[in-house]
Amino acid sequence: MKDNVVIITGASKGIGAELARQLAAKGSSLMLAAREVPALEKVATECRALGAKAEVIRTDVAVEADCKAMVERTVAAFGRVDTLVNNAGMTMWARFEDIEDMSILERLMQVNYMGSVYCTRHALPHLKRSRGRIVGVASLTGLTGVPTRSGYAAAKHAMRGFFDSLRIELADSGVTVTMIYPGFVATGVRENATGPDGKPIQVDPVKENEVMSVGECARITAKAIEGRRREVVMTARGKIAAWIKLVAPGLVDNIARRAIEKAR
Repeated sequence: MKDNVVIITGASKGIGAELARQLAAKGSSLMLAAREVPALEKVATECRALGAKAEVIRTDVAVEADCKAMVERTVAAFGRVDTLVNNAGMTMWARFEDIEDMSILERLMQVNYMGSVYCTRHALPHLKRSRGRIVGVASLTGLTGVPTRSGYAAAKHAMRGFFDSLRIELADSGVTVTMIYPGFVATGVRENATGPDGKPIQVDPVKENEVMSVGECARITAKAIEGRRREVVMTARGKIAAWIKLVAPGLVDNIARRAIEKAR
């Protein structure tokens, strides 16, 4: 990944920020995008300290004009785009029947799904020239339904369908598509998940000492990007569930329910 020009959305915190630091250590040139500029600047400073070139741009991926400007800024700064990491996202933590504000579901789809579509649309001509990489950071909820995550799971399923289809369309272009499916990761940002009233829940319901570290998640993701892997399912539970779902889908439902109940 040395000298590889990488755009990372959702780079101000969590997986995106840690992935930026790890790619910086490998010598990548980075365009860091998110809505929170001060947090982005902090990550960029850390990346520069590791010897990388790093720029920031305020981007709301739910706004197509922002995504277009992000790509244009990257080309202006570095001359090309080699890798696009669609990492920006938002989540929810509420049973569907308890949701008071249905616009939550629209926002989840706009950020998690359409955000990836917009960014990919504007980066694709440049990625075809560089025979580059497209990366979608999804979730195990993109592979199976999960209680309290109905809108989030729907958006991640849409993301999966989009990128799986795009991979086939790009088969002869030299552009590869990698899908990442993490489970629970200790990012410390789940307190911003949307509750039934449309407001952040403010309390992280996940037992962060019992789930994958953000460093390990970013390490696996960086390795998959470098190797142009088709997809990575990160947890043993996720890998087992994929097989069980073929023969006993009801059992996978029970696994998903228990995972949420235990929050790990």
